[in-house]
Amino acid sequence: MFCLILARPENPENIGLVARAMKNTGFGELRLAGTGRPGPLAFKTAVHAEEILEKAVPYADLKEAVADLQVVFAATAKTRKNFRVLAVQDAIRKMFEFPASARIGLLFGNERTGLTSDELKQANYLFTIPQARRQPSYNLSAAVLVTLYLIFSWSRPKKAAQLKKPMVRRDQESLIRLILQKLELKGFVHRTNKQHVTEMVYDLFGRLTLTETDRSFLLALFSKGPDEF
Repeated sequence: MFCLILARPENPENIGLVARAMKNTGFGELRLAGTGRPGPLAFKTAVHAEEILEKAVPYADLKEAVADLQVVFAATAKTRKNFRVLAVQDAIRKMFEFPASARIGLLFGNERTGLTSDELKQANYLFTIPQARRQPSYNLSAAVLVTLYLIFSWSRPKKAAQLKKPMVRRDQESLIRLILQKLELKGFVHRTNKQHVTEMVYDLFGRLTLTETDRSFLLALFSKGPDEF
């Protein structure tokens, strides 16, 4: 089951166009992080998709918006130094490796700035949509439409899913923070490399889409004191 999340959207008309793209391609759940409920300008462009805006849920921040999801795929138009970025087709192939019951989030950032490094930490995978030229980048609603259409037209492989259902993001986040704390106590993470290592750890463990079994193993592994680790 898919859920679409917009992080800090600025243009109300874009929110309405996103809802219309969702209706066109059969998606229904919209979450808005860092902004309020859609206003009249959003409803003006959400032709025949008003019910999606009416049901859209606002969240105070992105971490809260993705907390109950199990896998989050984030769109980015930029090359990210410490995060691996998939082509959109590869990302969609990965989405369909998870059980059909998995709660998957599709995350899109602010129209002008995209997703910040902190926001990227809330995603398991990053993907980009190829284009002929680097600039201008895709409009937010266009990027959403392309992504949703590709998912809509993708056929789930007949072969059973190979991946186990991950924990929800709040539990993945908690485990990653614990690992970083242990690495900091050991001295592997320090003031001069903290941002770099933190982003790489989030990228690595994000792509692992941690399960309950993984958590049990890692908690046992990292439960020792810093001198034993």
